[in-house]
Amino acid sequence: MDRIADTLHVATTLIRAGVGKPSRPDRALRALWGLRRWGPTLAAGYLGSAARYPGAAAIADELGVLTFADVEARTNALARGLSDHGISQGDGVAMMCRNHRWFIEASVACAKLGAHAVYLNTSFAGPQLRAVISRENPAAVVYDEEFASELAPALAGRRGFLAWREDSAGADHPALEELISGQTGAALAPPSQPGRTVILTSGTTGAPQGANRAGAGSLGPAAALLSAIPLRARETTVIAAPMFHSWGFAHMFLSTALSSTLVLRRRFDPADTLRSISDHRASALIVVPVMLARMLELGAEAVSAHQLSSLRVIAVSGSALPGPLAQDVMDAFGEKLYNLYGSTEVAWATVASPQDLRAAPGTAGRPPRGTVVKILDPEWRELPAGSSGRIFVGSEMLFGGYTGGGDKLRWGDLMSTGDVGHFDDCGRLFVDGRDDDMIVSGGENVFPSEVEDLLARLPGIREVAVVGVPDQEFGQRLRAIVALERDASLTERELQDHVRRNLARYKVPREVRFVDELPRNATGKVLKRELV
Repeated sequence: MDRIADTLHVATTLIRAGVGKPSRPDRALRALWGLRRWGPTLAAGYLGSAARYPGAAAIADELGVLTFADVEARTNALARGLSDHGISQGDGVAMMCRNHRWFIEASVACAKLGAHAVYLNTSFAGPQLRAVISRENPAAVVYDEEFASELAPALAGRRGFLAWREDSAGADHPALEELISGQTGAALAPPSQPGRTVILTSGTTGAPQGANRAGAGSLGPAAALLSAIPLRARETTVIAAPMFHSWGFAHMFLSTALSSTLVLRRRFDPADTLRSISDHRASALIVVPVMLARMLELGAEAVSAHQLSSLRVIAVSGSALPGPLAQDVMDAFGEKLYNLYGSTEVAWATVASPQDLRAAPGTAGRPPRGTVVKILDPEWRELPAGSSGRIFVGSEMLFGGYTGGGDKLRWGDLMSTGDVGHFDDCGRLFVDGRDDDMIVSGGENVFPSEVEDLLARLPGIREVAVVGVPDQEFGQRLRAIVALERDASLTERELQDHVRRNLARYKVPREVRFVDELPRNATGKVLKRELV
């Protein structure tokens, strides 16, 4: 009975999202045939979209627009070109690219070959790149020219292919565009085994690890996400979040089921993002929280200068969304904000709707259908609402372990997110902090997020982080690192007094440091190890 109910839920959700929009029978049959042959992969997604909407825009980037027919033919040609250079089924292909057409085309070409795609963070420095590439051992690396010097030592003895080129003169490796232009775009046969996707963890608490993930076994995960975030077929999505990260990648993948037009820019700029929404009449914006903060910093007049009435969904993930920021975003853009909580390892755990974020600012939301979230104590007992414990998640989307060996903590079919949290009486999840982020000061337990959220509400504070530093008397003491708004003049004493008036005394930071900005990685997470 549950299986029938799940099947009906998937079908009704996809129909509501417009995935089954009527099209010419011959085109619909080609799309279904492609899905049957290729399974739920990037290859099947673009093949199906090309069959149903060949002339519709698939990708719009700085170089112009590619239709679905263009992408289908170009990725067939690219797969052949990579094959001629020795890339075959089961080989790893690492990619260090920003958001642009060749990121997507290289990913689809790998799917068509059955090669494993390994996504490298564009913020990685030389030592991290050497360590990751040595561990993952890809047969080839696809990279934007701007990263050539950082990658040079790691590329020794490996095939290299240029994606985005600044200057074609004197290139050490062939360009993807050259591979495409030298091949036919005729259809390919599927590989005997689909390739895997390896997305690296952010490395905020240590060396980045490769999260090994097979393709989705069904359309259930896509339906689960669409039931919580109301994206619709054949609309336009601006992906500002980096696609090498699981959040941006998920929306690239989801766009193939929805036949969405993707608007991409290589670098995030808040004003350009608003302009892209307006120019392309985009209905969805995919971001990380710090991007929203930067957009609001432009000021109300700058935001209102753009025509944003087409925007229905602002979907945010990648790092914690402070309650005050959520409120400010909805005040500026309307009730369009959806916050997804998850991790590279578990994919997603919960989604907060605009109604959730208004009623309970700071909430991570509720589990979508097909996802189980439990709060467990150290003895593996499930805790009631209001009690904090480790957050465990179960779903079809859990990763298969780290490529270098090891795994996240598991309990039966559930996996730890590495966070501590609690449910409220309405079933909404709140993330209290990392299970290894808790600060013990004078025998009292403090989670930094509570102090950070309180300070973030103060006028004049642009961003804030709280960390624990060694203290001879208390074991650890709290340090607040604060970046002020321009022309703001808050003092250490004022911040401490504000915390003292609102929280327990042991949660008052014993020192406050003022900085111009907090160190963050490419997905917006604060690098707290640099603040201790």
